[in-house]
Order: sequence, then C-alpha cells, then structure tokens
Amino acid sequence: MTNLHPEIAAVTDRIVDRSRQSRAAYLALIAAQRDNGIGRPRLGCANLAHAYAGTDEQRDAMKPADAMNIGIVTAYNDMLSAHAPYYRYPEQMKVWAREVGATAQVAGGVPAMCDGVTQGYAGMELSLFSRDAIAMATAVALSHNVFEGAALLGICDKIVPGLLMGALRFGHLPMVLIPGGPMRSGIANKEKARVRELYAEGKASREELLDSEIAAYHGKGTCTFYGTANSNQMMVEAMGLHMPGAAFVNPGTKLRQELTRAAVQRLPEIGWNSNDYRPIGEIVDERAIVNAAIVLLATGGSTNHLIHLPAIARCAGIVIDWDDFDRLSRTVPLLARVYPNGSADVNGFEDAGGPTFVIRELRRGGIMHGDTLTIASDGADAYCRRPDLDGDRLVWRDHDAASGDDTILRTIDAPFSPEGGFRILSGNLGRACIKVSAVERDRWTIEAPCRVFEDQQAVQDAFKAGELDRDVVVVVRFQGPRANGMPELHKLTPPLGVLQNKGFRVALVTDGRMSGASGKVPAAIHLSPEALGGGPIGKLRDGDVIRLCAQQGVLSALVDPAEWAVREQAAPPPPQAGTGRELFALMRGTASEAEAGGSAMLAAAGL
Repeated sequence: MTNLHPEIAAVTDRIVDRSRQSRAAYLALIAAQRDNGIGRPRLGCANLAHAYAGTDEQRDAMKPADAMNIGIVTAYNDMLSAHAPYYRYPEQMKVWAREVGATAQVAGGVPAMCDGVTQGYAGMELSLFSRDAIAMATAVALSHNVFEGAALLGICDKIVPGLLMGALRFGHLPMVLIPGGPMRSGIANKEKARVRELYAEGKASREELLDSEIAAYHGKGTCTFYGTANSNQMMVEAMGLHMPGAAFVNPGTKLRQELTRAAVQRLPEIGWNSNDYRPIGEIVDERAIVNAAIVLLATGGSTNHLIHLPAIARCAGIVIDWDDFDRLSRTVPLLARVYPNGSADVNGFEDAGGPTFVIRELRRGGIMHGDTLTIASDGADAYCRRPDLDGDRLVWRDHDAASGDDTILRTIDAPFSPEGGFRILSGNLGRACIKVSAVERDRWTIEAPCRVFEDQQAVQDAFKAGELDRDVVVVVRFQGPRANGMPELHKLTPPLGVLQNKGFRVALVTDGRMSGASGKVPAAIHLSPEALGGGPIGKLRDGDVIRLCAQQGVLSALVDPAEWAVREQAAPPPPQAGTGRELFALMRGTASEAEAGGSAMLAAAGL
C-alpha cells in the first residue's frame, strides 16, 4: 500500500495534539476498569445468582467465570425494518457462543425510533436526543459487570452512534457491532423521488404516493438509500468494529448468518483471557476516527455524521471538529455514487464492490490509515477483502482490480471527483456544513433574498401558495438542539427540488438538520450558534440577501455591518408539548452546539 498522504497525517496529528489530555484521561479510565477486574470473579455469590437466575440452560457453564460471558445489547423492534431481523439473533448467538465455550445473555435493550416514520412530525423532535438515551441505556445494560465482552445489535441513524457512545465508556471490554443488512431493492430511488415531487406539486394522489413509498420500503432490512443508517455501516467497517464486509449483506442469507456466527465467536478470541486482547477503547483511537471520516467523505455519506462522529469521538477522549472534516474533504476523492448522490442503491453499491472495495482503494492511494487495530485477526488488511462462502465455510477473497460497475464505484485512479462530499461554511451567520456531492457545480454558489420561517410546515404552506416561486434562500430557524431537539427537515426536499427544477436559484439555510438523504438542493445546515440563545440566524429578516458559496466556504447575510451590529434577535416561539417532547426539556436546555456533538449528556459529563 502507498505511504499515508501528508494531509491525512497532518489532520490526524492535529487531532492527536488537541486530544492529548482528554485521550490520556480516557485510557487511564479504561485501564483502571480493566485492572479492577473484568466482572464476575469480583462479584458476590448472591449478585451472581441474580445474574444467572434467568438462564437455566447456561448456568453451569457460567459458574466457573473463566470463560467469556457476552452481553448482547439489542435495538430490536419490529416497527423498524432494519431492526426486525434481530428478533431471533440472541437465541442463535447463545448457541454460537456455546460452540466455542462462551456464554451470552441479553444485557439490555435500547430505544430505536425510526426517523423515516417521524419525519415532519412532532416525534422527530425526540430523535437526536434518543441518541443520548441509547448511550445511557447501553451503559445501564453493561453496568452489571457480568460481561467480559459485548455484541451490539444496531444499524440506524441515532442507534449506532448511541450504542458506540455508551459502549466506549466500557472501553476495557472487547466489542463487536453486528448489522442485519439492507432489504432487497424495491422500486428505483429516482422513481420514488419523482412521485414525491409530483405529490408536492399536487399532481399525484396520496394513494399513489403511498403505493410508491411501500414499493420502495417493502421488507425487512435497512432502507436501501445511502442515508445515515448505511453511512453508519460504512464508518463501522472503517473503524474495524464489524466482521469485515458485513455491512451490506442481505438478511436471511447464509452469508449473513455466517458473518454473525463469526462475530460472536471472534469475541472470546480477543478477550481478557486470550493472547490477543483487543478492547474497544484501544481500537477506537484517533486513526480510527479519521478513517471513519475519510470513508464518509469518499462515499458522499450522511451530513448527520458531522454531529455524530464528534460525539462518538468525545466518548473515547478524542476531539474532532468541522475544520478537520473540511481539510479531509479537500483531500479525499469521491469514489462512490449511491442514491441520493447517484441512481444506485446500497445493494448495487455492494454488488459493485461495496465498503471493502472503497477501503482497499483508499488504502492503495495512501488516503487511509492502514496500521489500525481492528477486531479482525489480520488487522486493517482484512477490510480490503470481501466475504464469501466456500461451501459452508466463511472465507474472504481479494477484489478484482476494477469496480463491478464504474457508474457506482470507482478506483482511486479515476474518482468521480478529486475531492470529497462536504464543505464547511462560515461568515456573519456563523458556521454551517453543506453536502455538495449531489449538488451540481453551478449551484455551489447561490445569492438571493431570503424568506424566513420558524417551522417546516410554514415552508410547505408557502410553497403550496406559490409564494416561493422565485430565486430564494429558505431560512428555517429555531431548529437547533436547544430550541426543539434539532429535527431533520427532510420533508423540505421535495418542494425545494420542485422549485429548483423550475429553474429558480434555491438554497436552504437552517440551524436544524437535513438528513442522510439530503441531495441536489444546496443546504447550509447545522448552523451554529443556533438561533435560540443569540445565534446570528435570529437576526435575519425577509428580503435580506444571503450569499452561500461552497467553493469559497462562505455563508453571509449581505447586510450593512452597522445595521447588522444593532439589529435585534427575533423572539423564539414557545416550546411545544405533547408526544413526550416536554420530557426532554432537560436535554434541550443543556445541549451542546452541533459541532461539539449536539449532546446534553456529553455537555453534562464534561466530555
């Protein structure tokens, strides 16, 4: 493999230097937890009896406490298509653990909400903070101290980040994340988007829209577009926390089953009593976090991870900021086009070569760290090969030199773009991020009068009334973590797309989130500081001209500086109750800004 690119090395060194004190404190914490004894030998007999009481079939095997007991933390529910396959995983995992002399127990469950169900409705205001709840539920599950390793069952948007955030506070334990795989392909994503835009224009009925959506989201498994859930899987591969190549193997297949068996049986091999101890807190180091950011950029992944990855990193004592993402994005080539950045879905991406092909190519070009610790026996090299079956035996094979489809996936020598999919914007409105991998170059710069809103329904109403049929920057404010929990504004994509299709110069500016599915309309999102508490977005008035330029990294209101300096902030709307939102008031009141992870839990913990 080629030597590491100097800019990748420089960004990593910057993160190491910035994190030196916090990372040292974290490593000292997990060393103390390890040295205090991993679990059961130190527990009293009554404590152990409680832990063993619900597991008659494994009790005798658990008594000696000299083999691994695996804690399963599961996000199973059958309302979430991606997590429905987990229904029988625990009972299977117990059998596979016993095959290698280990045991397994369900340590606990974590909440797992579906952003696809709550998009545009009140429940979405709980979504970001569900990540903190998942992290805390993971900590509760592992707090019983009867586990020598853990298997984390989760895939979707806030669930993988939350599981990792909680798990990393038990960094002395070896852990593996076990995905369930994507559903098989339904209707083409382009057709789904077409029907959505027709509905937004009033040219398709609700029944036609529902039939289209059901044809797209039609079975068990992860949604097949390359949004936050599937970006999670790409990053976990890069961090070395999956069995190699496990991300996008469909549910219900023999290969999927054998990858899960291998994950369970790998844990005892990297446990405390083995000769190859690999705790998660040592695997997730500065290089692993940089690798996760790199594959996100190289594949045009979800903007949500500019919030999630900093939060994950902080739980391991590592501080990464948006300037790091910006520098990486100017170095990392774009190797994949998966919807919404292209027409193919993740099944097409997997067929073309998938995550292991991307990692191999980035390694070949010196764009990824190759010296990282992973759960695999042959380290980072394992993630450059694809899993396969040789009869009933799980094997990994080298990729062909060429992509299986170069309209979806390309080599390092012929990328779609020499740069990655994100930019950081700054100016008198603050700092924001923009995903440009799906935005045509001639729309990287938008300068137009703004129209200011305080919720996305008001935008939709104005669109239906024809009030936005012009060049316009749509501003949606009071959508940050402290205002209302920072919901995604994904329902704005179809109407803004319609306006752009009509030939208007259109952009979105918001202190909220957009989505892993954000696409062709330029959107400056996660604007910080947010409106609540004095962010400059609160000064905007209808008609102010805004300049958004992804090429130059600019986001500014073109207002006379003297007027801007004395202009008053808009009053925030009153907090909303109902759908449990009032129960999250404590989290809203103490949440950090988006660049620091948008987390109340981390802010309170001083992480």
